[in-house]
Amino acid sequence: MAADRLKKVFTDVLGISPDTDWDALRYRGVEQWDSVAHMQLVGEIEETFDVMLETSDVLAMSSFTEAVTILQRHGADLD
Repeated sequence: MAADRLKKVFTDVLGISPDTDWDALRYRGVEQWDSVAHMQLVGEIEETFDVMLETSDVLAMSSFTEAVTILQRHGADLD
């Protein structure tokens, strides 16, 4: 399932628990999600889902939920 793949990207890059409250996960909401980790997330998301995120997408990706929305706009099936 694609949503599980996205969660794995976040857990791997940020080093957070798989039991994270995904709806509450926000940029700078956890110490690990700083600007450097943000760019690592972008790179891993692009590689994992074979997409190229636009600058506006990178800037808008302020939460896990927003990352889901952005990927859906790029045609990823995350249901």
